[in-house]
Amino acid sequence: MSDLMAATFPPAFLWGAATSAYQIEGAVREDGRTPSIWDTFSHTPGKTAGGDTGDIAVDHYHRYREDVALMAELGLTAYRFSVSWPRVQPTGRGPAVQRGLDFYRRLVDELLAHGIKPAVTLYHWDLPQELEDAGGWPERDTAYRFAEYAQIVGEALGDRVEQWITLNEPWCSAFLGYSSGVHAPGRTEPAAALRAAHHLNLAHGLGATALRSVMPARNSVAISLNSSVVRPLSQQPADLAAARKIDDLANGVFHGPILHGAYPQSLLEATASLTDWPYVRDGDLAVIQQPLDALGLNYYTPTLVSAAESAPPGPRADGHGSSDHSPWPAAQDVAFHQTPGERTEMGWTIDPTGLHELIMRYTREAPGLPLYITENGAAYDDKPESDGSVHDPERIAYLHGHLSAVHRAIADGADVRGYYLWSLMDNFEWAYGYGKRFGAVYVDYVTLERIPKSSAHWYARAARTGKLPEVGER
Repeated sequence: MSDLMAATFPPAFLWGAATSAYQIEGAVREDGRTPSIWDTFSHTPGKTAGGDTGDIAVDHYHRYREDVALMAELGLTAYRFSVSWPRVQPTGRGPAVQRGLDFYRRLVDELLAHGIKPAVTLYHWDLPQELEDAGGWPERDTAYRFAEYAQIVGEALGDRVEQWITLNEPWCSAFLGYSSGVHAPGRTEPAAALRAAHHLNLAHGLGATALRSVMPARNSVAISLNSSVVRPLSQQPADLAAARKIDDLANGVFHGPILHGAYPQSLLEATASLTDWPYVRDGDLAVIQQPLDALGLNYYTPTLVSAAESAPPGPRADGHGSSDHSPWPAAQDVAFHQTPGERTEMGWTIDPTGLHELIMRYTREAPGLPLYITENGAAYDDKPESDGSVHDPERIAYLHGHLSAVHRAIADGADVRGYYLWSLMDNFEWAYGYGKRFGAVYVDYVTLERIPKSSAHWYARAARTGKLPEVGER
């Protein structure tokens, strides 16, 4: 097979880009929207780099037509965005605010008019603050509120949007939000994080059922997991046990009930010092194990662990901030190590083999289930040249390597149907503020001008031809 043929993707493969509401929309006080936990968190001194907030972000709320036209110019065939829960249902309860829903109706119509498939993520971390005030994800009621919200959005958009994702990266919501506290709402309660994980799983199951009750049967319902590729430092029994523990906390806690209808017994045993999981009620696991139409996988870098006695001195290397509190409940006996190799601006090692490994794992975990790469990308310190252009050869190399890994997985029998680059454009990068640029499109945060980077043109060529250009091509 020639190199050209080896880089050719299936004709129906979706070439997309992804964003999330709080990171790009701005307009946080318009048309009835009320604060989310990220509004509160980002306005709390010391929680985000430079005190940055999403108040304006990149003003997508007012510039969405310009942004969709840019997507069309770049040849995208799909766009994954999230709906702001407090924009649609300001208190997390009760009827929808139609002005909020109308924004997403207009956005979907604009996408369809440009031949771009919309993919809706219902929850990308912006819980209405009033629900957090009532206890947040550690409380069971939040899962029921999510189901009501899912039904509202499904009724409004389900006739025109075929691809749906209930939750994005529930691991981050549970463990960065409630254990390490580096994400909103900033709580450091490991046992509450495990409760949150179960209620996020329950919310997925209830939300999937709610969506299907109001949408055409042709629509696809999925979830996006940031499943970790966990590797042991050695093959010694203690290091293998450490990898198993982190694999359970990163992956099994979600795909266990969602795909297989049970939490891993090893997870329950490992966390027994914190909880005996009394919040898992009869019938919950059946609700959570709703049949999926697809599975979204988000991947950035692998995780390298050992037993704690092997840990070198120095800062934490688990890739999740520098908080003194761990996002890994009951894993004090596990050490995290920096994987070797080149790194992105986030300090994350570049390793496309991890993406191939992840895809093949879920091909085995869920045989016959279509897969989408719903996030993959890299942050670099991009700056305009004197002529105004933005060159990012490192990102092009990153994309080439990871898309090659996707293609290799397809050749190995995986049913991968699309790839969503993270992200369409530079935006608010959570606790890192505006200091990390993941976009294929550069955004001047003063003027809000959008400038496609070299990687955007490279990716556009791949999208239009279905073939990977060489790294030096545009």
